[in-house]
Amino acid sequence: MTLPEPILHRCTRLLLGVAVAAAAGFSGAAAAGACDAGEHRQFDFWLGQWNVHTPDGKLAGVNAITREYGGCVLHERYATGRGYSGESLNIYDAGRKVWHQTWVDSAGTLLLLEGGWRGSSMVLEGKTTGADGVVVAHRITWTPNTDGSVRQHWESTDEQGRWSTAFDGKYTKK
Repeated sequence: MTLPEPILHRCTRLLLGVAVAAAAGFSGAAAAGACDAGEHRQFDFWLGQWNVHTPDGKLAGVNAITREYGGCVLHERYATGRGYSGESLNIYDAGRKVWHQTWVDSAGTLLLLEGGWRGSSMVLEGKTTGADGVVVAHRITWTPNTDGSVRQHWESTDEQGRWSTAFDGKYTKK
């Protein structure tokens, strides 16, 4: 069926108007602070420019965590200065009420973590599968300290499922 040209033009204008209004409404909602709720601010203690040290005091690397995309995403950029670097995107998924992190690095690692605030720490967990098929569980805990520093404790499982520390770092502001 073919619509007469005047009706076709009116329908086209109407649909275009609806699309423009919908787009304006959507962007207006985002601009109104879609990520201002308290849950979206739970990881804000990690924002900043950091030096990261191992428990024995050696500099492990530097890390910059910034808020992006209207305050909805925390973007981490980590570098050791010795050839290794990586970054993560972190977001609170309000629909599922969970924090999500996607980590990628110069070693080809893709790590997907999820979790949330537990007690006085942010705890995210996930699994990776190596090329050999071995599944490793990961748990990373970020704890803000009273002096403004942050402890990041990364634990992983071995082939028997036993947890051990993969990385233990203290973040101090630059």
